[in-house]
Amino acid sequence: MTDTKSIMIVGVGGQGTLLASRVLGSVLTAQGFDVKVSEVHGMSQRGGSVVTYVRYGEQVSSPVVDRGEADCILAFERLEAARWLPWLRKGGSLLINDQRIDPMPVITGAMTYPDNILEKIRDLGAEFVAVDALAAALEAGDARAVNVVLLGLLSTRLPFPEEVWQDALAACVKPRFLEMNRKAFALGRALQ
Repeated sequence: MTDTKSIMIVGVGGQGTLLASRVLGSVLTAQGFDVKVSEVHGMSQRGGSVVTYVRYGEQVSSPVVDRGEADCILAFERLEAARWLPWLRKGGSLLINDQRIDPMPVITGAMTYPDNILEKIRDLGAEFVAVDALAAALEAGDARAVNVVLLGLLSTRLPFPEEVWQDALAACVKPRFLEMNRKAFALGRALQ
């Protein structure tokens, strides 16, 4: 019996975290796992915090990931990486898009965006990979492809064939955007 694994996809509304969770769920289902996905929205409209829990294994009873239990956190924005860091298990994988998206309290002037977030995460003892997924998405042809760039990066950390990821992309992405998303995925796989 395989252990249940947990992946959290965290970001802000409008970044495509939900599409990313659908593609990941499709990959895991194709590999024969029982998969549970739970989308939890704070202010999920554009700019609000969004988290999706993806749990998979032989038999998964709950989609929810508790503090200290995530095997991997895929963070679409650096402040969201810091916000959800307590959910990462010791030795877990933290993948961060080194991008700043100001939340509403910062936009309105009620708060300031914290400085040196990645250094603070490192000071807490967390190991992580930070990449510029936005630059890769722009190279692929569309800033909105950050989510697929990050899926490409995640795919290098999971033991599933690339073809399964490609099939999942084809199943989840509209045909007119598929080629651009395939390029974004390849660029994400090349990031380290």
